[in-house]
Amino acid sequence: MTLPRYAFFKGQVVPYAEARVGVLTHSLNYGTAVFGGMRGYYNHQEDQLYVFRPQDHLKRFLQSTRLLRMELAYDTEALLRGMLDLLRAEGHRQDCYIRPLAFYADEMIGVRIHDLHAEVSIVAIPYGPYIAHEEGAHLGVSSWRRVDDNVIPARGKIAGAYVNSALAKSDAVRAGFDDAILLNHDGHVCEGSAANIFVIREGVALTPPVTDNILEGITRKTLISLLREELGVQVLERRIDRSELYVADEVLLVGTGVQVCAVTRIDHRPIADGQMGPITRSLRDLFFRIVRGQVDKYRDWLLPVYEK
Repeated sequence: MTLPRYAFFKGQVVPYAEARVGVLTHSLNYGTAVFGGMRGYYNHQEDQLYVFRPQDHLKRFLQSTRLLRMELAYDTEALLRGMLDLLRAEGHRQDCYIRPLAFYADEMIGVRIHDLHAEVSIVAIPYGPYIAHEEGAHLGVSSWRRVDDNVIPARGKIAGAYVNSALAKSDAVRAGFDDAILLNHDGHVCEGSAANIFVIREGVALTPPVTDNILEGITRKTLISLLREELGVQVLERRIDRSELYVADEVLLVGTGVQVCAVTRIDHRPIADGQMGPITRSLRDLFFRIVRGQVDKYRDWLLPVYEK
């Protein structure tokens, strides 16, 4: 991966080489950090980079910081200004990924989340597909269960909790799958290693409720709206059994990283005919037109980076 040239660090844009922390930094030792993820999509015709739903992403980012009792010197508008300054300094003319991070910066030993000082950084890097086979991914149901809300809240992007995702993802990839599906403590379908999941059965889109230890995904929220309002598909937020995956008509992973990823095999079983289904295909087409500013109705979801 090519490293960024700049970082927003301690309130200003600095060369990336100057954004450094010590090996005793609390968040490095104990996972006491939260992060966000946004994508910027480049529109060649307009020579414009659009960030998708940044206000919603930063609102969730700040909600995550509250779960760790962080007190930051930034609100949403301050973070937006810092992000725009960074992106303009980088000057990306291609799709990119934006990573805000809030972390306890104290250099010390001791497990706690009180009496600590939090800092914020933001970086942006060129970024393409997260999953190589996003038009036909093969997933495996993981033996690792998703962390429970009373263990580490999954609705916040808490850095330490992603060890859970890393265990599942690496086991899946080493076993020949593209990604993993995790079940919750009750054995119900939860999400991918770092993505929400939808299951299409008999024309109805099913997705686990936010009370089933899932991330409250911005892309998930977007697609619920598009399914209902643009494609006329009924959406039910309910618990999903593992066996429903195998008899589904379509399955898809959604998220900032995976975007809209068609799942065509699970545990060596084809989903329906083993090809991307019509609802997933329509969603992918609509989503990628929206994020590049090609659908006027949804322009308010986009923040242009470069001043014209």
